[in-house]
Amino acid sequence: MLRTGTPCLEIEGLIHDVGPIAAEGGRMKRVLAGVDLSAHAGQVTVLLGVNGAGKTTTLECAQGLRRRTGGTIRLLGEDPQTADAELRARVGVMLQDGGLPPSSRPIPLLRHVAGMYRNPLPVDELAERLGLNEFSGTTIRRLSGGQKQRVALAAALVGRPEVVFLDEPSAGLDPQSRQVVFDLITELRTQGLGIILTTHLLDDAERLADWVAILDRGRIVAEGTVAELLGTSSPAARRLTLRAAAGLDVAAAFPDAPDRLRVTETPAGHYTVEGELTTAHLSALAQWLDARGIMPTSLELGSRSLEDVFLGIAEASAQEAVSGTGRETA
Repeated sequence: MLRTGTPCLEIEGLIHDVGPIAAEGGRMKRVLAGVDLSAHAGQVTVLLGVNGAGKTTTLECAQGLRRRTGGTIRLLGEDPQTADAELRARVGVMLQDGGLPPSSRPIPLLRHVAGMYRNPLPVDELAERLGLNEFSGTTIRRLSGGQKQRVALAAALVGRPEVVFLDEPSAGLDPQSRQVVFDLITELRTQGLGIILTTHLLDDAERLADWVAILDRGRIVAEGTVAELLGTSSPAARRLTLRAAAGLDVAAAFPDAPDRLRVTETPAGHYTVEGELTTAHLSALAQWLDARGIMPTSLELGSRSLEDVFLGIAEASAQEAVSGTGRETA
């Protein structure tokens, strides 16, 4: 995909070390080992990675909240580490832990934040949109996790930012609140905002993202549109799921497995066939089942999901780490 829109964030060779770490023998630990990432106006860029991959650290460095060890960052054309308050006024930030004063109440807090900007959004309209009036009389410390998320999102948006960082924006939200947040993000994207977010909910990423970057052990290891990452134009992206009795040799139904197909049984009785599936494979499976008198309880053909791609990368990374062939990060 040719990315359109003006780059609002450009990261090249980002390195971040922490330490010394006792568990690392007193050495510095390399959390980010050369991250390259860009985000564009009018697009939602989603950063994915397992816990500890460096997602939050990347966002904090990009925002200027954490000093980098090496590399370059341009946020709206400026270095966030040395920029003045004018840049911060153009950027909205929603931190994973909220960063909200626990003794404040949502609406007064939002009015206070709005007062720091020249042309803020109408507080009452934003509060209504995100349902903050439902708990406006409750202090932040007594709010649920999902309620705190909504307040933090409102605080990130009230200043009319040009780019907004959202760390797990839908975490802890009920389905109705998630839909409200999705609609708002889609609306902001249409208005031309650059939106950079992290999420552990891969369905959310698949639904919202214009561009996905997968972070593993401090580096971007895969990126592209959802369609590009899934390879939906390729037969190798197809997946068949079958439920039947446990312990069947389903791979025997396919003469070219395992060269072109991968057959697994996890959990027992749940079979997955992935690879270059064709109509001939479906016919062979039907004949194999019929010859053995096996009636599956379910049979479904579809494409790989973003979760499949993500888990595949995570599994390969774990195997590298165990075999000792992975990158040095310290």
